[in-house]
Amino acid sequence: MERLHARYPFLEAAREAVATEAVDLATIVEQDGAVVERAAQRVSTALEDGEIGDPHRDPRTELLSYPVARVLVSLVDEGILIRKYARAESTAAFERFTADFEETVELKSVSSTGLDLDDLLEEFDIANAVRPVDDAYRIGVGRYLPLAAGLRDDRWRLVNRALSDGEVPIEEDELHTLLREAIRERIEEGLPFQVPDAIAASLEPEAAEIRDVLAELDLTREIDTVVPDLFPPCMKALLDDIQKGEHLPHHSRFAITAFLTSIGMSTDEIVELYRVNSSFGEEMTRYQTDHIGGETSPTEYSPPSCATMQSYGDCVNKDDLCERIPHPMAYYEKRIEQTDEDELEDWREGSEESAAGD
Repeated sequence: MERLHARYPFLEAAREAVATEAVDLATIVEQDGAVVERAAQRVSTALEDGEIGDPHRDPRTELLSYPVARVLVSLVDEGILIRKYARAESTAAFERFTADFEETVELKSVSSTGLDLDDLLEEFDIANAVRPVDDAYRIGVGRYLPLAAGLRDDRWRLVNRALSDGEVPIEEDELHTLLREAIRERIEEGLPFQVPDAIAASLEPEAAEIRDVLAELDLTREIDTVVPDLFPPCMKALLDDIQKGEHLPHHSRFAITAFLTSIGMSTDEIVELYRVNSSFGEEMTRYQTDHIGGETSPTEYSPPSCATMQSYGDCVNKDDLCERIPHPMAYYEKRIEQTDEDELEDWREGSEESAAGD
């Protein structure tokens, strides 16, 4: 197994190297602690820091940790984890291949552990769609559009590009970014997948630790959709209590407020929700909401995990999904993922239409 494969485990050649070795994954996860440890590090560090951690000094361990990491991601089976993991792996690859490209230019040859631009373009079947023009490139629009689809900056929109003869002009660094997106898509492709019971049992301790990391994460910037019918039962019950005018203990008030700020509701919107409550005080409600949402404090607070909700007695009306979910935000994301986009009616949009009608 070459060091190149360990550096770029998503390459087809790396997959073939693992297959050639006839590696039994079940045996690896049972007997090779170093591989499992590095795999767990890849996933947990991706969640916490957006990175995959330092590579293992042994190329074999580093390479084999990649398929085991994908198994762990599949076992946890959370959309946010899949996205963060794929993003972290592709970012690491981006840093490595851009460094390799510079080294190739400087040395006029490819090192044994490096990758050159032509190799990577061929790997993702982009070579025929890209051609150099002076100090930049042009790429066929058919290849450009899917690769740029996940990039949010307006400069990637086709309307902001000088499209000509079916080609889009791009700078060298932009070509590198598109390659990063191609890598991210390949890594994310096929996740999650069904894991054999024997392997799942062996990796359950590591999967449980990753679920714990996920439960403690601040997920506030991942969701900006308010659909009360999809709320986890605990948050739905707390919201019902507010609207019934019932008094909420401090921990319950914190939980529902942190949840609402985490799914994108503004302070004004939350204050309006509390207005019907018998214990409503606008100044205090606004202050507490701003503090929890990070407007007047250095921390943007996440809603409590399921374990904390249980300890406070706020975990009620549990359903089947609750049994597999470590955090109210994870529950809500899962419900949103399971619902057709056309059926997602944001509560705020309905409120705005009602206000306009009045």
